[in-house]
Amino acid sequence: MSKVLVVEDSLAQRQMISDLLKGSGLKVDVASDGVEALEHILESCPDVVVLDIVMPRMNGYEVCRRLKADPKTQNVPVVMCSSKGEEFDRYWGMKQGADAYIAKPFQPTELIGTVRQLLRT
Repeated sequence: MSKVLVVEDSLAQRQMISDLLKGSGLKVDVASDGVEALEHILESCPDVVVLDIVMPRMNGYEVCRRLKADPKTQNVPVVMCSSKGEEFDRYWGMKQGADAYIAKPFQPTELIGTVRQLLRT
């Protein structure tokens, strides 16, 4: 079973995204900020990371940059999932190494489809 790490500082959003992914048959772990996410990823490398951008301690851009710079984690797909939905935000997220970018609010099928697509690559 594929494992997804959901990194989101909002408890409600974290729960909703986790429930969606669990409902589609994925194993889900969670982290509430970027620092916790990096610690978790080093302990047990997930198959995909769903990453918020605006978080305390370390933002999603920085987490993504660090993951993509580390040979041990550079191949882990990252889905940026953020309320920052402007074209520049999307561009900047992809520039940091994100494999996909989803703006909130999103359709459940968009998130699940994107994660499933990245699991196949």
